[in-house]
Amino acid sequence: MNTCVHFGTCGGCSLQDLAPDVYAAKKRDAVIAALKRAGVEAQVEASVIVPPRSRRRAVLEISCGEIGFHAAKSNAIVDMRECLVLTPGLFALAQHLRTRLGFLKAPADLHVTEILNGFDLGVRSPQKLDPQITAALADAVAGLGIIRVTFNNALVLENAAPQVMEGGVRVNLPPHPFLQATVEGEVALQARVLETVGKAKSVADLFAGCGTFALPLARKARVHAVEQDKSALAALGEAAKSPGLKPVTTEARDLFKLPLIPSELNAYDAVVLDPPRAGAEGQAAQLAKSRVPAIAYVSCDAASFARDAALLIAGGYQIGPVTPVDQFLWSSHIELAGSFRR
Repeated sequence: MNTCVHFGTCGGCSLQDLAPDVYAAKKRDAVIAALKRAGVEAQVEASVIVPPRSRRRAVLEISCGEIGFHAAKSNAIVDMRECLVLTPGLFALAQHLRTRLGFLKAPADLHVTEILNGFDLGVRSPQKLDPQITAALADAVAGLGIIRVTFNNALVLENAAPQVMEGGVRVNLPPHPFLQATVEGEVALQARVLETVGKAKSVADLFAGCGTFALPLARKARVHAVEQDKSALAALGEAAKSPGLKPVTTEARDLFKLPLIPSELNAYDAVVLDPPRAGAEGQAAQLAKSRVPAIAYVSCDAASFARDAALLIAGGYQIGPVTPVDQFLWSSHIELAGSFRR
């Protein structure tokens, strides 16, 4: 594997010099170690590694004519002249933004996402939005395929609704949505969730976001999607009106403060969990007391997954194979999907 010209300086990649087989084994070993620390024994499958140049979203910093990720253990920006992680489209966009957004006061964060119909750009800056910045942003993004721009959460322009495909259904994304980092990684996670859920007719999708799992599941099952972010739920609810889907209901609820309790959970044949990095300790504790036959758990943190897995196992669940899914190439980060059954 050839390393990027910035390897060793950029903080985005720390493992790029490893041979592919050694690298994949290291990611798998990280999951095994996390499970072992929590006292969980499980079959850990080979890591699913996404291809280079497949990451469709990133947060870049721009300052004084430089754009890129931070240097390792530093706030300095490594001016991005090559990247083996970002999609070619995102990398090319960054090269244009370097010169076009020079009017932004340093430092500014750029949340960039490549979607089906172009690019979505969210700017976070110490500046306040005013008519001058609004006009400058509109001029700066002209001709770049950027269809929406937000500035400190305020909408600056939107030529069309940014769209992604979830389970064959088009979803109009709200600003700053949660989105899996790569299409390939998302497909791998969806496949494992669908396999765990199997022939379930009624599914609760907890921490549902914009429908990463709810919409594919709705091809064959009724789905109740629970999520705290009301804009994400609205996008999911609208997409769920597409033809060919079973009914999808939505519920705005903070599952950290108010997890579903057994009397609610027992109405479902299966539950899907996809919590943030902190995991779903409170919800896992309630699931451990429930009679739900099957649980599909997608996690972006092996340690919190292992902690929650121990709770489910103590409640009588058996853990199935755990699959590491490497969406953040050449970093220490690893995601995974696991299954639990009564």
